[in-house]
Amino acid sequence: MKKDKFEIVVSGAAQISHCCKNIRKLSKELGKEIARQNCNLVTGATTGVPYLAAQGCKEAGGFNIGFSPAVSEAAHLKKYKLPLDVFDVIIYTGADYAGRNLMMTKSADGVIIICGRIGTLHEFATAFEIQKPIGVLEGSGGTADKIRMIATGPYRGVKKIIYGKDPKKIVRKLIQVIKKEKGRNNKILK
Repeated sequence: MKKDKFEIVVSGAAQISHCCKNIRKLSKELGKEIARQNCNLVTGATTGVPYLAAQGCKEAGGFNIGFSPAVSEAAHLKKYKLPLDVFDVIIYTGADYAGRNLMMTKSADGVIIICGRIGTLHEFATAFEIQKPIGVLEGSGGTADKIRMIATGPYRGVKKIIYGKDPKKIVRKLIQVIKKEKGRNNKILK
């Protein structure tokens, strides 16, 4: 079965003070490009970079899926103090941040890292270990600017990492890698 729409995670910092100066613009542009490429945006239903990407996606007419660490909408709002307004669907995992990160990352076709802190590193490591295609927006600060160093040296499997500084190019290249991988998977099924 051919899948025309892909789910792409945007993983990045919920607090953006350590990110590059134009992080708001980069994040929104990333979300807009995901929508323009007819893909669904997946985030941790949180603030900062993921929220800005979701705003951009929504502005471009896209579809946002949020994976909440909370068990319910009430907990999402009261305990975690996270937004609801830009999401079309929120999956309440009840798995706190680490469990949410794992479920969200495994559910997607690809992951884009932009800025980030330790949670973003966890999402990158999960995607890397399960061999998801990964895009890294270098120059955005935080975790994203450390990935090249982290991803060198001994590792198992095949690296599927795309590096770049342009949100539009990262999204397009990531989709190409996803399509190539899906084509290989379809050949295996036949």
